[in-house]
Amino acid sequence: MRRLDHGDRHGALPCYFPAMGWISEVFVHKAIDAAGVDGVQRAGFYQIARVDPKAPFDPKAMIPDSVFFDLLETLVAKTDQGRSIPVRIGASMRCDDYGAFGLAFKSAPDLLGSYKRVERFGKVVTSIANFRVVERGATTLMEVIPDHPARLGLTMTNELAVAAALALSKEVSAGLITPLTVHLSLGAPADDRAQQAHFGCPVHYDSPRDALEIETAVLQRPNRVSDAGISAFFDAHLNAELGKIGDPSSLSAQVMDQISEALSEGVPTLGYVAERLGMSTRTLQRRLADAGLAYQDLVAAARQRLASTLLHETDYALSEIAFLTGYSDQSAFNRAFKRWFGQTPASARRRD
Repeated sequence: MRRLDHGDRHGALPCYFPAMGWISEVFVHKAIDAAGVDGVQRAGFYQIARVDPKAPFDPKAMIPDSVFFDLLETLVAKTDQGRSIPVRIGASMRCDDYGAFGLAFKSAPDLLGSYKRVERFGKVVTSIANFRVVERGATTLMEVIPDHPARLGLTMTNELAVAAALALSKEVSAGLITPLTVHLSLGAPADDRAQQAHFGCPVHYDSPRDALEIETAVLQRPNRVSDAGISAFFDAHLNAELGKIGDPSSLSAQVMDQISEALSEGVPTLGYVAERLGMSTRTLQRRLADAGLAYQDLVAAARQRLASTLLHETDYALSEIAFLTGYSDQSAFNRAFKRWFGQTPASARRRD
């Protein structure tokens, strides 16, 4: 663990916390559909996600990752589908749901080419649960890049991503696709029939990774609709899209840095953060709104990431971490931490 001398403990903290991420609203619609709810309950879930239920499927419309995690955790806890929801969402995904990104996946010459487009352009639809392709000779891993802290909603999103990768693979490949194995970092659910039905292969739970493992030769089979010209067009289009993203992330990083520095004195106001960034409160409000960001979400994200960093990388007492993350007492911090990560801070530290 990192040990700070006493003079560092209640001064400004280093600003090395990652920016809040984003995910396409498409996944909100898919998640609520997978839960199989309707009426008032369905409307309530859309309120959690702050998404208009009548909004069209637009892969370019983004929400903060923390909001999606809240939604996913609530759906799993409060609907009959339970832990099957992440894999149900993933299994329902189709190339057309991803817009240009999905068309680039579909038009690649083979699945290996499709996977490399996911590796290259995944941030067009989300900054979380992005993939890397790990070629290991006879087999290849399509692996979610680990992200920390591993909040329950994030690990479920990783499972969703693995399920979606297989669903798209089955859609575009000219041959049958069955992985050799599937690795999932979450523990095995009490009922994993949905996972077994979708993956159709051994599933290793409590794994150190989230990944599909497939024979490389299978990935080299031609896709059904491979077209070099179309593929090149969408590569150029997605390169341009990648160039446009980043402003929301940059703004959220700046705001979260200021929040993190101030939390030991309590949660800072929007006006305080605006002043620190050299702008008026109204200007910061407008910029956050334009970027699809909510100040309260940034506060929550800053607290979560600061709490996880201090817990795992310092030897501070839990009461000190509670103070440094802006809580007046340790019990309130404990409740918040368990809500974020599905375990108490004491349990999380014992696992290090």
